[in-house]
Amino acid sequence: MGNREDLLAGAKRCLVEKGWGATTVRDIATAAGGISHAAIGYHFGSKDALLHAALVDAMDDWGDQIGDTLASDGDAEQAWQRVIDSVSTNRELFIASVELMLQAHRFPELRRHLTSAQEEGRRGLAARLIGVDEADVPDETVRTIGSVHLALFSGLVMQTLADPEHAPTGAEIIAGLRALVAVETPHSGATFP
Repeated sequence: MGNREDLLAGAKRCLVEKGWGATTVRDIATAAGGISHAAIGYHFGSKDALLHAALVDAMDDWGDQIGDTLASDGDAEQAWQRVIDSVSTNRELFIASVELMLQAHRFPELRRHLTSAQEEGRRGLAARLIGVDEADVPDETVRTIGSVHLALFSGLVMQTLADPEHAPTGAEIIAGLRALVAVETPHSGATFP
């Protein structure tokens, strides 16, 4: 790998091990194999720009891994539990992703990337749920099934980060979804606002 790739890999490692706030230029340079601090400025412009790129890369890698988990055979409760376990295992990475989200309004390029990533996430989740290729998912399905699934996923991440001991389990998520469907069914006599 070249210096740029080494810096990206080192920054990803730092994000996972230390999180965004605790990562220094020195940490990144050391994790990248002792590359000069100046190389960060040369290749990325700043530590923050490098961390942005590294976090986007790391989240893309994680998204691919979770996509495979959700697409694998097995029960939905187990799939959701694997997602929860993965968020817990990659806690610092997800905390960094929340920090990144909070910065998006200050960095237009970052905001564009996050907007694009959310659209890809909605489409990918919808495709996995209905069992078709992403290119074949109708836009309406992306906006409905994909959006709701991403909202559920994002909320689960936040609950797991904020209070892991009381975050829902995979079984509770499925039970909750079934209960919501029952509440929304016109014959039940009750509706959700």
